[in-house]
Amino acid sequence: MTALSFDRPELLLLAPVAVAALLKSVLRGSTISSLDGVPADALSTLVAASLKFLGLAALLASLIGSAGPFFAGEEIERIAEGAEIVMLIDRSGSMNETFAGRNPSGGEESKAAAAKRILKAFVDSRRSDLVGVVAFSTSPMLVTPLSDHPSLTKAAIDAMDRPGLDYTNIARGLAMALSVFRAGDADHSRAILLVSDGAGLIDPKIQDDLRADFRKTHVNLYWLFLRTEGNRGIDGAPEGDAETPQAAPERHLDLYFKSLGVTYRAFEAEGAKAIEEALRQIDRLERRPMHYLEKLPRRDLSGLLFATALGATALLLIAKSAETRLSPPRRAL
Repeated sequence: MTALSFDRPELLLLAPVAVAALLKSVLRGSTISSLDGVPADALSTLVAASLKFLGLAALLASLIGSAGPFFAGEEIERIAEGAEIVMLIDRSGSMNETFAGRNPSGGEESKAAAAKRILKAFVDSRRSDLVGVVAFSTSPMLVTPLSDHPSLTKAAIDAMDRPGLDYTNIARGLAMALSVFRAGDADHSRAILLVSDGAGLIDPKIQDDLRADFRKTHVNLYWLFLRTEGNRGIDGAPEGDAETPQAAPERHLDLYFKSLGVTYRAFEAEGAKAIEEALRQIDRLERRPMHYLEKLPRRDLSGLLFATALGATALLLIAKSAETRLSPPRRAL
């Protein structure tokens, strides 16, 4: 059982103030002496005691609620068959174009919209996975850490419709995606799913660092390349140009990925159906039994206590509004 904690425990020192509700009734006192001769009845005694209890409850609940009570988050062991997957999603402006390389019109779907729709279906089909989302353009951004909550992951994927800058810094994106994985889970099936419609250049000084990080974390890499019409693609050699990374960035990035020393596959997709087929292949490749600890968020109790105080106060107000003023009868002249 998780221990109860408080954000502001010093406020609990005011708890004795609640005793005031027991010392004086909320109802108006009567000056009619004849009431003392009326026999006490059980209902009146119960109502009087209940009103004092409600006053005590209202004051105590308000004080304890103001102290910020909560149960700290727990860690629960989970066992499932799946994988740890980080989706590394390109946010460059070209992702908002169609596979034909133009702005969507009519019923056309952009590459980003198609990828979002199919990635969310992929998440729904793999309920046992731990999925994180990283977005990148000029700079990477951790959207969500590894989580087994599909609704959280799908909300992060939905947020990918905000385009970044046109420059694609793939090196920084890969470095952040690798940092999401925990060092102690190397026996799990782990993969980075890179979703991009182009390739960026990786500085040779950084290439060796990334290669070492991939081998240390034992992370597989899948590149879902959303190929735009007219693009030479991953295997296309430049025509009439020198064989340089600048002339054929996709081809050279693919060659670099093959040198990482980890499981790597590239999928060229020229439409939504090709994306679905690529993800079906990844689904078959990345499944392994795993156990992990899920950390639950803390449970805040302030709202419950304030609701209790409000309810007790409302009942006291109802009792007060039902009160009848009694006065001695007038003597006849």
